[in-house]
Amino acid sequence: MRAGDLRRRRAAAQLLHRPAGSSDPAASSVPAGPRHSAGTGPEHLVGRLLAVQAQDLRSARLALRARSAGLAAADVDRALTVDRSLVMAWLCRGTLHLVRSEDYPWLFGLTAPDADRAGNRRRLTQEGVSTAQAEAAVGVIERALAAEGPLTRMELGRRLDARGLPTAGQALPHLLFLAARRGLVVLAPVGPGGQAFALTRDWLGSTPERLTGTARESALARLTRRYLAGHGPASAGDLAGWSGLPVGETRAGLDAVGAEVAVVEDDLVDLAGREPAPSRVPARLLPAFDPYLLGWRDRSFAVPAAHAGRVYPGGGMLRATAVADGLAVGTWTARRGRGRPRIGIEPFAPLPARAEEELRFEADDVARFLAAGD
Repeated sequence: MRAGDLRRRRAAAQLLHRPAGSSDPAASSVPAGPRHSAGTGPEHLVGRLLAVQAQDLRSARLALRARSAGLAAADVDRALTVDRSLVMAWLCRGTLHLVRSEDYPWLFGLTAPDADRAGNRRRLTQEGVSTAQAEAAVGVIERALAAEGPLTRMELGRRLDARGLPTAGQALPHLLFLAARRGLVVLAPVGPGGQAFALTRDWLGSTPERLTGTARESALARLTRRYLAGHGPASAGDLAGWSGLPVGETRAGLDAVGAEVAVVEDDLVDLAGREPAPSRVPARLLPAFDPYLLGWRDRSFAVPAAHAGRVYPGGGMLRATAVADGLAVGTWTARRGRGRPRIGIEPFAPLPARAEEELRFEADDVARFLAAGD
């Protein structure tokens, strides 16, 4: 398959062409919220992508903006805080992701239990936290949230400090990570003090558990369908790299949905019956850690090798990137000051007039989004 065709198919799967509504059989069945038409609300967008990397909530909001005209940051915060239709948790690859609340239990059951246990224990030891102290801290976090409701990281740190438990350095984030990877807490409500942790059973109604047996097999098939909906064409290796699951399991997931997928080329498959990709995908400004720049093991289809170092500078970083027809054509920054933020685009090479015009509109929309929401 030609690189351009692959880019357009994947960019369309990621909704970067911003369809007003789609009859695509791969599209999520999430109903539209009261403020949005079908396919434009944050729940639909997150459902299509399945999980949006969210170390930084601002970047996760911007990833949704890139896929929907007119979305506001407040719409995302409302879904997290009022509707409780979105939550954030450490899931795929042990990384913080934004997901639909209804998807959290089975994604947790597949990707979180027992994962990263050794690494978390090692990091806590390095921070001077003993096993007994770590267990005591998880208990304090759980009891505080049960008694007081959602609390910010700073507020939970004070509760731990009051019990004489270590929170200095990176101890506190790793203790919160431990509680989250046990399914006890999620990040959800956004308030004046920032985003807060909530007790999972209180916020969502139950505490998730590890999936085994037929329940795990069913969830693997579900994961495969949903991943391909937002990332196809892709391979079992791509799904393994994205989810953090062993490739043997992702191959089993593909086998389970075999009748629902079509081989595109070599080991690349896609959901059967998907609508054709558009002939061209408009230019977009994607934030740092955007799903389009993370969803596959080999990303050279979107980021040419000559410019990979500018998009992926190392240390696990991924810069905010301008794409045109699904191809990375530059990076961008937002500078704060009085009034609206100033968006600066640094192209890798002179841009065609059409892409340049589209990116100017994108810059205006990013400035609007940031001015209203941050």
